[in-house]
Amino acid sequence: MTRTARESMMVELVDERGQACGTATVAQAHTAPGMRHRAFSVHLFDAGGRMLLQQRAAVKTRFALRWANATCGHPAPGESVVAAATRRLAEEIGVDSVELTEVGVYGYRALDEDSGLVEDEYDHVLLGILPENHAPARPDPQEVAGLRWIGPNDLLSELATTPSAFAPWLAGVTDVALGRTPRLDLA
Repeated sequence: MTRTARESMMVELVDERGQACGTATVAQAHTAPGMRHRAFSVHLFDAGGRMLLQQRAAVKTRFALRWANATCGHPAPGESVVAAATRRLAEEIGVDSVELTEVGVYGYRALDEDSGLVEDEYDHVLLGILPENHAPARPDPQEVAGLRWIGPNDLLSELATTPSAFAPWLAGVTDVALGRTPRLDLA
């Protein structure tokens, strides 16, 4: 799917408690001042406990070339978060047949200074574990510039020392994924 087609997809608008309250296109939801909408972020772990990060492609409309979790996106209105996340894992990084478990929600708001677009998301955090014999990821170059595995402690250290290298939601969804106290950036 092209970037233009993705921007015209519908998302579910939500209130502060995550209750559905309308719909908008991806482009409308991310245009300043932004509209709170449902999203998801997936952290994938390998058998050794490392986390898969993706570097967002240069053509991404928001936070291009920043490192983020394995995949993220928006379910269509009425679509289950797990179904949408499973679909996006296959589309973005070529990983399928991974069981995902929702472990919490992270709410945040962030302005992308480069594009002027806004993230205002009620972000469901999901975890998956890749078995040792899983086929390697096959990232879509229109979605992903690079992939890397990193241990949780190394990721937390890098997030603290070079936060601008990462998507603004990564620290919060990582806190949720690791069972740490999440920061709730809802201002």
